[in-house]
Amino acid sequence: MHQYEASIAWRRDGQAFIDNRYSRGHEWRFDGGAVVPASSSPHVVPLPMSVETSVDPEEALVAAVSSCHMLFFLSIAANRGFVVDSYVDHAVGVMDKSSEGKIAMTRVALRPEIVFGGDRIPTPRELDAIHHTSHEQCYIANSIKAEVVVEAPGR
Repeated sequence: MHQYEASIAWRRDGQAFIDNRYSRGHEWRFDGGAVVPASSSPHVVPLPMSVETSVDPEEALVAAVSSCHMLFFLSIAANRGFVVDSYVDHAVGVMDKSSEGKIAMTRVALRPEIVFGGDRIPTPRELDAIHHTSHEQCYIANSIKAEVVVEAPGR
């Protein structure tokens, strides 16, 4: 078993608060020292109460799914003898009503563009197998209800 921690900090800074027009800007702090400016999504809480340039929880969830899949993909590709020169994903999460009628992240589409180097390039079947195994092993995808699909070229 492993534990992961994050510290979340927000301050009112003199805003009225009970009028519900306070800033949703806050910080995420992680054990390695990273500090990430965070906020509610402007799609959920309108500007100026949200901070458009900050990361919102919805984006973070999509990034976590994408990052987890990528990290497993890179490891599996290396173990199978394939050299990955670059991996860029343009992941998209969809907020909609769930089957229970609640607003939820219902789908995350991973759209990786992968460039291979070296002498061995995976066939479409091998590429699909690497993505499948990556998805099966991804802790984050295994932790959420949303459908996670890979919409990569060649799949």
